[in-house]
Amino acid sequence: MEARASGAAPVLRNVLVGLLIVIAIVLQLSVAPAFAIRGITPDLALLVVLAVALTRGGQAGMVTGFAAGVLLDLAPPADHTAGRWALALLIVGYVAGRVREGSIAHNDQLRPNAMTVMATVATCAFIGVSIFAVSGLILGEAPLTLLPTVAISVGYDLLLAPLLIPALFWLIGKGDL
Repeated sequence: MEARASGAAPVLRNVLVGLLIVIAIVLQLSVAPAFAIRGITPDLALLVVLAVALTRGGQAGMVTGFAAGVLLDLAPPADHTAGRWALALLIVGYVAGRVREGSIAHNDQLRPNAMTVMATVATCAFIGVSIFAVSGLILGEAPLTLLPTVAISVGYDLLLAPLLIPALFWLIGKGDL
């Protein structure tokens, strides 16, 4: 009986993470444009990827980042080459997962502290948006206004992180039941 319960935990956790990704993308594409500054909206999918990576590690972060990125690349009104968000969020998941692994190695904690989380949000938002924007420049799909785009996006993510990351940590932890 106990073996069955422990085997169900990863399935429940994966379903929960999948639902969180879908909800984040739907909100990012439908509600977030109402809060756009210069056409830049909050990156809710990036925050979900960060929460998964900071909770579960690099491998889970990369898988989640790739899945969320592919969904963002293919969801209407996608006006860019498919794969740009998948690459950006995959790398974000890896970097955040490495932060988690470093926190565990140095502090013996299951999750990084609040200062580490905020620094990771800023760093990963910068990395993710920069990869997306630079790949757009390389492919001839993006304007040359990289700095304002990255700054606004990082600002949005830093504003939303204290509201969403603790709730996401709690929800992802509930998948272990």
